[in-house]
Amino acid sequence: MISQLKPPNVKVLSLTTIATPHRGSSFADVMFSWIGPTNIPKLYKMLEFFGFETGAFSQLTQKYMRENFNPKTPDREGIAYYSYGATVYPRFWSMFRQSHRIIQRLEGDNDGLVSVQSSKWGTYKGTLKDVSHLDMINWTNRLRWFLWELTGNKRNFNAIAFYLDIADMLAKEGL
Repeated sequence: MISQLKPPNVKVLSLTTIATPHRGSSFADVMFSWIGPTNIPKLYKMLEFFGFETGAFSQLTQKYMRENFNPKTPDREGIAYYSYGATVYPRFWSMFRQSHRIIQRLEGDNDGLVSVQSSKWGTYKGTLKDVSHLDMINWTNRLRWFLWELTGNKRNFNAIAFYLDIADMLAKEGL
């Protein structure tokens, strides 16, 4: 991504990615295979009708990342690259239950959309435990957390605190 920045006045010191599918997602591969190439345009048209963006979906395949994105987007010298991954074991009612099972079978531990292996880039800072892909962007389901806390459980992840910790780490690194 940074290698594509063209303005001469842009000085980037680091890039930190969180559960980013640097090597694509086997779930995207399975979905494209299942839907079939002739049905993809129809599916896109339907999703766009309902206001969903579809452009990035094909860019999540392992083939696209391996053959297109990564070769065209090399790391730049002098920039610190950090990454984090996440794992979750979705409950029965989770929207990530099926995608997690597919990725678990094909790639191993994952957050419901991105495997830990695909999320590794540069200096790998660690794997967040019991955190879904949506938890990381703070799209937590308020009703779910309310019910979870009613049963005496505590939230195990605070996205805002996590991002502040990353900013603190970068500041300590002089970045």
